[in-house]
Amino acid sequence: MARRAVPRSEAVKLTRYKHACHAMFHAPNEDKLFGRIPVRHTVLMQMRFDGRLGFPGGFVNLEEGLEAGLNRELEEEMGLDVRLCGITEGDWAVTEVHDEQNFVSHFYIKKVTPEQIRQIETAATTAKDHGLESLGLVRVPVYTLPRDKVGGLPAFLSNTFIGTAREELLMGLEQEGILSHSEIHKALKASGATRH
Repeated sequence: MARRAVPRSEAVKLTRYKHACHAMFHAPNEDKLFGRIPVRHTVLMQMRFDGRLGFPGGFVNLEEGLEAGLNRELEEEMGLDVRLCGITEGDWAVTEVHDEQNFVSHFYIKKVTPEQIRQIETAATTAKDHGLESLGLVRVPVYTLPRDKVGGLPAFLSNTFIGTAREELLMGLEQEGILSHSEIHKALKASGATRH
């Protein structure tokens, strides 16, 4: 499926296309799994109504504005208090045009505090769409278990993701310095998945 990255400013001119916005929230995490394996970072995704993993968000109208539409979706799906940690244009990461489908996807990345992550996770259980569109938030294991070299991120990457969510996750992990290119490559290889 052909897709091309374009600047946000060019994409908003594509008024005959459907537009969807999604966001990755993340925060540093100093916890250790079993008291010895560094968790490193908390990265949130969601289990969708269709059983696939994706990022919170959805379709937006260009008239309402990309970020305003995304914040509306985040309020509905996650109960997000957008006054405290809403998405702004400064959180924009990448936009891709899928010409064959007349579809444009916008991806945002927002770093928050560990306390804000806990607030987001708590609020999500009372969101309007909890248990409907969103079956709940999921923490991405950004570590690889040393014993088998498959547990953690490699096993997580073998799940089924919606659209380009897996690629957006990997791009976000690398862009935000959560994992190196080499660490991502090793996790992908161990998972049996490939990077597009």
